[in-house]
Amino acid sequence: MDMFSAPIPGQSLTTEPKGFPWERPPEITDPEEAIQYHLARISEPEALESILDIIEIDNLDLKTITNGIMRGAVAKGLHSVDVALIISPVIHEFIKQGAVAFGLDPDDGFEDKAEKAEYNKSKKSDLAKKMIKNMPPVVVKEELVVSPAEQVTAEKTKGLMSRGVK
Repeated sequence: MDMFSAPIPGQSLTTEPKGFPWERPPEITDPEEAIQYHLARISEPEALESILDIIEIDNLDLKTITNGIMRGAVAKGLHSVDVALIISPVIHEFIKQGAVAFGLDPDDGFEDKAEKAEYNKSKKSDLAKKMIKNMPPVVVKEELVVSPAEQVTAEKTKGLMSRGVK
């Protein structure tokens, strides 16, 4: 990196305020609405296939995938970092259930056994499973409405090879 291409100290203070999406109020402030938004997006066939390919081919862990989805939503101004922290376990668990339904064994992405034990002990995964089970139906497409729990069960009846190749 060239020394002269770096920003001048204080340059960020001279730019237009609220020029970036994350500097404006978020579009979604309710965590349940944010969960509905993300579950609907993840449930779309193209998105689900992409996520499953990332897990299967690239061996990317669920924590990294979930963090990426959350950071992207915050960067777009969809919801705040606080909402992302609240809903991350639910999104993590939904992706995990979907991957398991397709016969994959996803890595949770916890650094060590103590971190994984702490996550399980904190009841976040149980609460996430309960929330997914009790969520109202997700509109995947205009004509198709399914609950998140039913979707994972319906997808489980298909084999890994039935996903098809593009």
